[in-house]
Amino acid sequence: MKIILAQGNPGAQYAGTRHNVGFFMIDKFTKSHGADFIPRPKFHASIAEISVNGEKILLVKPTTFYNETGQTARALLDFYKLNPTTDFLVIHDDLALRFGTIRTRESGSDAGNNGIKSLNAHIGEHHKRIKIGVYTDLRDKIPDNDFVIGKFSLNEKNALSGVYEHVSDFINSFIEDSFKPTKISVKEV
Repeated sequence: MKIILAQGNPGAQYAGTRHNVGFFMIDKFTKSHGADFIPRPKFHASIAEISVNGEKILLVKPTTFYNETGQTARALLDFYKLNPTTDFLVIHDDLALRFGTIRTRESGSDAGNNGIKSLNAHIGEHHKRIKIGVYTDLRDKIPDNDFVIGKFSLNEKNALSGVYEHVSDFINSFIEDSFKPTKISVKEV
């Protein structure tokens, strides 16, 4: 069994924002598997279940806010008695990476990301990550908080489909136990 958790903020007002790019990716992945999210208040999340080669995979969208996602991760890992190092993957935005850049890691510090800070506090630093770059020149003109809760431009929205294709491949590599640290650039906007 494996858990794939996407970071984001719940609520319609946050749909399409840079901070919710993880939700965007997991929504597309879930839809591609014909699954639906079901509210699971016990875990502070909406969860979809799929099976890949006979293995159960939980696709998770926390209902906590972005900066509290560690609560959801800890509850799920404890309940299912899973190891965060081998059985857990998080998908999140990264302000330091240019839009269209994807970086995968097997562990690491929070690098100023409060959602990762929450995960690291609750489950430790040793968990796999797919970081999706959201940086554009606009970031240099407005405060970080306004930038991350701002909506993607039309050009960025259009480019996200290409980004998703690679993210989907990385998710599948995690499921197949062949996940490796890497960095690719899909498209700059």
